[in-house]
Amino acid sequence: MDLLALPAFADNLIWMLHDDVNAIVVDPGAASPVKNALRERGLRLAAILVTHHHPDHVGGLAELQPLVQGPIYGPAREAMPVTVEKLSHGMAFELPGLHVRVLDVPGHTAGHIAYVATEPGRAPWLFCGDTLFSAGCGRLFEGTPAQMQHSLSELAALPDATSVCCAHEYTLSNLRFARTVEPHNTALAEYETRCKALRAEGAWTLPSTIATERAVNPFLRVREPEVVASARAHGAASTDPVDVLAALREWKNTF
Repeated sequence: MDLLALPAFADNLIWMLHDDVNAIVVDPGAASPVKNALRERGLRLAAILVTHHHPDHVGGLAELQPLVQGPIYGPAREAMPVTVEKLSHGMAFELPGLHVRVLDVPGHTAGHIAYVATEPGRAPWLFCGDTLFSAGCGRLFEGTPAQMQHSLSELAALPDATSVCCAHEYTLSNLRFARTVEPHNTALAEYETRCKALRAEGAWTLPSTIATERAVNPFLRVREPEVVASARAHGAASTDPVDVLAALREWKNTF
């Protein structure tokens, strides 16, 4: 399977996996980038995966529904604009060339899910919507810090080589915040340099990997002394990981 990032709106990425025949699309907030990619490559739209209900993730579903020749999957606990096969934690299914399992990852929204897609002999792809970003995490629009902390812990436990396919190219802005939180993290400084070079060339910084995120993402590093100290200086009630994450997220909201 090949992975494509299809840009939409200002900074969304619609992900497409394809094998030169079948295409699987994740979070099509707009239909036109998907339709163009299908036409240009002569692909059949085999399935659509949706992580959560926000318009920039579901806005293209109605237009794409007549084209899809298989299921549209979505979260069981969120309203969708089209009929979907409802999924929740622990469920699994097969798609052409892929085994896919589902994780509940509430926090950004109440019913947010993520997909771990595996092709035999290759590292998994994680399609995590707006829960985990490179060097960041989603805003807590509907969930709690405790939910987000649990969700991020679930994602951080995936294999190191798992590709992190999040839905927004927010990496450089997230890295500016992360460097403020943890200024002595050399892995973070090196990653920022690499990502700046990619963006200067017009390339995406994504996908990242779980190993990279564990090394640089302050929201996955809520037990690290420097991260804890920064969070305490910005209102964390205690050193508990949930309190640290809550303080970091509030700080990032106005950074």
